[in-house]
Amino acid sequence: MRPSSSNPSEPAVRVLYWFRTDLRLHSSPALHAALALQPEVIFPVWTWDPNYVFAHRVGVNRFGFLLECMQDLSASLTALNPNTKLLVVRGAPQTVLPRLFQEWRISHIVYEIDRAGYGARRDLQVSALASQAGIKVISVVGNTLYDLKEVVELNGGKATLSLASWHAAVKKCPQPARPLPAPTTFPPLGDTSFSQAYPSLDVPIDYSTDLNNGIRNREVTCFDTFSGPKGDFGVPAIDELGLSRPTTSIRGGESEALRRLAVFCADKDRVAHFSKPQTSPAEFDPPETTLLSPFLKFGCLSVHEFFWRVRDTVASWEGGGPGKKPATKEPENLQGQLHFREMYNAAEYAEGIHFGRIYKNSVCRFIDWDLRDEFGQDGAKIIPRPLGDPRAEEWFLAWKEGRTGFPWIDAIMRQLRQEGWIHHLARHSVACFLTRGQCYISWERGAEVFDEYLLDWDPCANPGNWMWLSASAFYHMYYRVYGVQSFPKKYDKTGKLVRKFCPELSKFPDQFIYAPHLAPLEVQLSAGCVIGQDYPMPMLDDVAEKKRCMTRLKVAYALGLYGSDGAVLDGTADSLLKEGYRQALAGIKSDKKQGQKKSRTVSGGDGPSPSNLTTDVKTMATKELKHGSGSIEGFLTKKRKRD
Repeated sequence: MRPSSSNPSEPAVRVLYWFRTDLRLHSSPALHAALALQPEVIFPVWTWDPNYVFAHRVGVNRFGFLLECMQDLSASLTALNPNTKLLVVRGAPQTVLPRLFQEWRISHIVYEIDRAGYGARRDLQVSALASQAGIKVISVVGNTLYDLKEVVELNGGKATLSLASWHAAVKKCPQPARPLPAPTTFPPLGDTSFSQAYPSLDVPIDYSTDLNNGIRNREVTCFDTFSGPKGDFGVPAIDELGLSRPTTSIRGGESEALRRLAVFCADKDRVAHFSKPQTSPAEFDPPETTLLSPFLKFGCLSVHEFFWRVRDTVASWEGGGPGKKPATKEPENLQGQLHFREMYNAAEYAEGIHFGRIYKNSVCRFIDWDLRDEFGQDGAKIIPRPLGDPRAEEWFLAWKEGRTGFPWIDAIMRQLRQEGWIHHLARHSVACFLTRGQCYISWERGAEVFDEYLLDWDPCANPGNWMWLSASAFYHMYYRVYGVQSFPKKYDKTGKLVRKFCPELSKFPDQFIYAPHLAPLEVQLSAGCVIGQDYPMPMLDDVAEKKRCMTRLKVAYALGLYGSDGAVLDGTADSLLKEGYRQALAGIKSDKKQGQKKSRTVSGGDGPSPSNLTTDVKTMATKELKHGSGSIEGFLTKKRKRD
């Protein structure tokens, strides 16, 4: 509580603390800034935003996880002061917060900076409204280790497209601050009444396209009132969102985040030798990774707390004596994983609104994927997306629903839908399969499904990872593909993940678990699952489709277009790529007839044209043979031998 002022005319400090990406009390720089004001009262507010409910793809598991995080935070606030709790206000923050400023006589609004996507635009609007109302605005960096604005400025205003460029920028920054302690006391709530009865929402909640309509089974009622059905600003119930109960076994909240972190860090040897690529995507109960990403996404776990807990754990392990196996280095270690997160955040901040799509995205290669986003003449994205090639649409839906006929892919997608989380190498497998590996479907469609299913969806990391895995940005060895049988066998020859999430295949012998269509009919009958009846046949020839994808990607790389280039914006890029692909196929047929392959020097100029694309494709193919093309698992085996 703020001490009594010697000057009775001095206005009382009445703080509205706006929770968003920081659903925690520990190590919250913005919350510390609010409490440092020594306010007379503090209103802990969450605005239940219709933009998130209708205009973002959010599945039932992430909604449920968020609600648990909010409930846990509210209970923690009440534990500090029985006269406070989290106040959930229903409506767009741009509309409801000005009401609160006036009715609750707010002097300051304090919040953690959100520089990504819609959050950044929303915050600019709210900050302007608060300033117009005479409210002091205090915004503090806390969701990232470094200030993204500073990092991008140090990188020359450009996106950080590699860890090397990110490291070069942040080496000029102070090291991340130590985590701050959680408060032990908390100021009381002020009077939350209004000068008149709580209004019904007279703000038009008019989203003509509800992106989550397909998963709702009842009417959305969470916006029927301003302060909730009981008038107590309570956390919404899942049925108010028109949704059924979540299916994930992963519980949300700061308490659970800190418990998981403590358990993981108790094993110092495990922390010191953690290497993300060496962890198995087939393990699920428990997984071989931390499974802390959903908690970082909602700010239930402070990134500073995670960073320093890991660093201190490794330091104490190294102090235990000589002769130990060295600790894992970046980027494979836990610190490196946080740095990837920072790299994607900085890249998104630099690129802005176009980062989550191909069109106008200057860092994303233009590849003529099937089922890309489409845009009108006014440049606006067309929603709902017009249907594309029927075969591609069929493949996409089968991939999303886990019925491709490839058990490794199907098990991962079913795990994702049920649990809202999958191992990072599992994400690699299904993303590669959908895009550059076999299906040649736009990464935008895959990102869209992950938007819905993932607990840890992030507006920076999700599109960033999809660009990486489709070899559209960040990563360019498009010819290294994850095998649908060989890759999972490297981690688990028994197929435990398949047996768990594709139970119809659970009785197949290990020999056929990743390719049950190759099992003799008597084996299928013995397993109680006939392929083509009880489980689908493979929907495509993975070897033939991989070759087709490689040829088309070689053409796209040779052409060298990006999402912001003129040929993409004026619509001529597709015809250039189609002509290049036609020439590439003609060249391949010609080479087969001659019984030999020829390569010529790429001609000069500003970039390849359709007339020299065949030459460029052949040159790139020669480079791939020199550097070792093929599968991811082959590459990883060679790397382990070198290491």
